[in-house]
Amino acid sequence: MPKALLLENIHPFAAESLRDHGFEVETRKGALSQDELIDALEGVDLLGIRSKTNVTQAVIDARPELNAVGCFCIGTNQVDLEYAGKRGIAVFNAPYSNTRSVVELVIADIICLLRRIPAHTHHMKHGMWDKTASGSHEVRGKTLGIIGYGNIGSQLSVLAEALGMRVIFYDLDEKLAMGNAKRMRNLNDLLEQADAVTLHVDGRKSNTGFFGEEQFAHMKQDAIFINLSRGFIADLDALKRHLQSGHLSGAAVDVFPVEPKSSGDPFTTSLADEDNMILTPHIGGSTLEAQEAIGHFVTQRLEDYWFKGSTMLSVNLPQITLSDYRGAARIAHLHDNLPGVLARVNQVLGSENINITAQSLGTEGEIGYVVTDVAQVPSESALEALRNLEGTIRMKVMK
Repeated sequence: MPKALLLENIHPFAAESLRDHGFEVETRKGALSQDELIDALEGVDLLGIRSKTNVTQAVIDARPELNAVGCFCIGTNQVDLEYAGKRGIAVFNAPYSNTRSVVELVIADIICLLRRIPAHTHHMKHGMWDKTASGSHEVRGKTLGIIGYGNIGSQLSVLAEALGMRVIFYDLDEKLAMGNAKRMRNLNDLLEQADAVTLHVDGRKSNTGFFGEEQFAHMKQDAIFINLSRGFIADLDALKRHLQSGHLSGAAVDVFPVEPKSSGDPFTTSLADEDNMILTPHIGGSTLEAQEAIGHFVTQRLEDYWFKGSTMLSVNLPQITLSDYRGAARIAHLHDNLPGVLARVNQVLGSENINITAQSLGTEGEIGYVVTDVAQVPSESALEALRNLEGTIRMKVMK
């Protein structure tokens, strides 16, 4: 019986579906350290994680029998994707499923900060009746600057415009503007115009420290700052300085450079004593609707890979979309991207007069993936010959 390990409170649908498909499933609430993960992965075929568990090169070397990792979240920077691919471990994520949840929280943060709700709430809790319009603004007519115009940034653009905001955005890649949004050719132009700046860049290592003292200094007087993307992208010490100086009027931060591994663990931040400040514990995508959608989406990708060999939407392997196999068996052969592998696969099968009913090949970078449906199951000697082809990373036979 194949085995799956699901960590970090993944939606119950994932465990239920995998069990229905014949997997033995173990679930754990929190994240695991590297050594804990290595121990827990003994005999495990599929691993499900969220953002706190790191699948490092050491983990992969210790448990090379692992077949696939499902990241039940948007990001995949917690997995060594390149090394996993070289060892034949497919990685899947959910790039769209919690987009709406993140966008709604950004909108809520913008409204609350522009109305100074955190500051008023703090005063009320400490016995101060501070009924004043000073510093409070409508969102209508204000300029929202979106840094990173991907799935989240573009949907945020649409909702912000519906509230009457002017939207400008900055992205390194050419992106189609939604509605009346305007693309800015450089970051400083955006920062100098935006009443609210929100970060939605990805988790690649090159984005570490992307938004620091220089960028905060270019922001408008009394602007607000929001980060619901990655904790290592923004310099929180610089943010604090600009809040304390009165340059910025408020901020919302949902992600932090170092975060606890489990819910309920202690957490401190120097931003806690700031007046007009919203602090949330990395819950941008944490709605019941989003978690259920992620549970369905990633589980389906893992099951399709295990039972069909389909790598559709894998983030580190060549993408091949496959239906149920036609014939007696399906041979999925993952290999180094070398010339002639497909011909050698067919030569081995041809030596036993095995008819090929369907075949797909995909390559990406240094990895190739050929999936072959055959009319009869090859002999053990033929299968061994396929496993021993030059460049073979991993081979699986489905029948």
